[in-house]
Amino acid sequence: MTLMSQQLRGDCSVPSAMEDVDRRVSLSRSRIGLALGLPLQFELSQFGAVARPALVHSHGVWQPANHWVARAAGNWQVPLIIQPRGMLEPWALGQKAFKKRVALALFQQADLDSARVFVATSEMEAENLRRLGLRQPVVIIPNGVVLPIERPVSVANHLDSDRERIVLFLSRVHPKKGLLELVTAWSRLAPSGWRLLIAGPDNGGHWNQVESRVWKLGLGSCVEYLGPVDGIQKTALYQQADLFILPTFSENFGIVVAEAMAQGLPVITTRGAPWSELEAQKCGWWIDMGVEPITRALQTAMLLSDDERRAMGQRGRNYVQQFDWNQIAAKTLALYLWLVGQASKPDEIMYN
Repeated sequence: MTLMSQQLRGDCSVPSAMEDVDRRVSLSRSRIGLALGLPLQFELSQFGAVARPALVHSHGVWQPANHWVARAAGNWQVPLIIQPRGMLEPWALGQKAFKKRVALALFQQADLDSARVFVATSEMEAENLRRLGLRQPVVIIPNGVVLPIERPVSVANHLDSDRERIVLFLSRVHPKKGLLELVTAWSRLAPSGWRLLIAGPDNGGHWNQVESRVWKLGLGSCVEYLGPVDGIQKTALYQQADLFILPTFSENFGIVVAEAMAQGLPVITTRGAPWSELEAQKCGWWIDMGVEPITRALQTAMLLSDDERRAMGQRGRNYVQQFDWNQIAAKTLALYLWLVGQASKPDEIMYN
C-alpha cells in the first residue's frame, strides 16, 4: 500500500500497473493540514479500521507524514521498517540542524526507536546509522536501475575525431550537488572540444547562483543547462555523453551514478557518495570533494582516448548488473517474509 498526501487538484485517482497493488491518495484543501500530514493520518485511521497490514515500510524521516506512519504501525502492533533515504546522513543532519533537534525531541527519536528494522542503500549509510546509536537490525538493499540491453554508440563516436565531447551532470540542481565547484573547476581547465551539459530540476532557485558563476567565469559558450529531463530525453543524454560527473557533498546511494554506469559511461563522483567500487572496478574516479580534486579528475578523464573511456564504461556496465530491479525486489521481499515469520533472516541483515 502506498499512501500519499497532495494538494487537492481535480482528478485524485492514481492507477497502479499491478492489479494487487492498492495506491491511495490523501487529499486536502488546507495547506496547513498537508504540512502537518493530517490527510494521511486520516487515511491511515480509515484503512486500519478495515484491515490491519502485516507490516509498514516508511520511506524518509522528519516529515509529519512519516510520524503518522510510525504511529499507525505502533497502534496496529506490526513491524515498522524505516528507510531514511539519506536523511540521516551527516551532511543532511547539518542542514537546518536546530529544527531537526526540535523534531528529534518531539517525535523523531521515538519513531526511530520504534522501528523494527532500518533499510540502508549502502554500507556507508548503514555505518552512519550505527554512529547515531541505532541498534536495530539494518538491511542493505541498494536502489535499482533499469538496465538497457546494450549501449548504442553512434557512428560519429567512432569516426568523427573532431566532434565535441560531452561531460554530463544529471541530478537535482541543489547546493548539495557541488555544481558551483564543478563550474569553477571547468573554468580552470577551459577544455577545448568539450562541453558541460547540466540537466535536472532546479531546487529552490539554485540554478540562478550557478548561472551567475557560469557567466562570471566566461563559460556561457561551453556550459549549458537543459532543465529537468526524463524518459527518452534522459536516455538520449546518457547515450550522447562521453563522461558522467556527480560532484556531490552527500548521497546515501546516488542513483544517477548507477544509471550512468548502466549506460556504459565512466563516472566521476566524490567520497560523499558510496561508490568506492568505481576505482576497484576501474570504471571511474572516486575523489575528495573540492575544486582541485574535481579539476584533476576531469583533466585525467579528458586526456584518455575515446576507446579508453569506452572500455571503462563497459567495465562499469558489467559491474552494475547486480542493481537490476528484479534482484532488488527479491531482497525486499525476503526482508518482508522474514519480518512476518515466513522466512529465515536475510543474508544482508547487519546487527553490529
